[in-house]
Amino acid sequence: QVQLAESGGGLVQAGGSLRLSCAASGSIFSINVMAWYRQAPGKQRELVATIGSGGSTNYADSVKGRFTISRDNAKNSVYLQMSSLKPEDTAVYYCNAFVSVTGRSFEAYWGQGTQVTVSS
Repeated sequence: QVQLAESGGGLVQAGGSLRLSCAASGSIFSINVMAWYRQAPGKQRELVATIGSGGSTNYADSVKGRFTISRDNAKNSVYLQMSSLKPEDTAVYYCNAFVSVTGRSFEAYWGQGTQVTVSS
């Protein structure tokens, strides 16, 4: 019904920048919160940033001041601009969205993940 497709991952040197994109498609009535998570090898998946439908944002302490989340509601898309990247930012990054297909309730959907590798 609903698919999330991420793009923009890759290999970058420490101090560099990357921009991740995620587009939702399918039978979408509305989208509430959109978010980015990440999971490093051997670690649990952790929340990186969230953005509400009105544009309110929250960030993990580890990325504050370096990452910026944004969204384009007309395109059902969310973005993550990552700057001043560190080797510890290396992880698979996942897009998450709370989507309503009926207008009555929201369900969480996940993208397939995109690898971000930061070399020292």
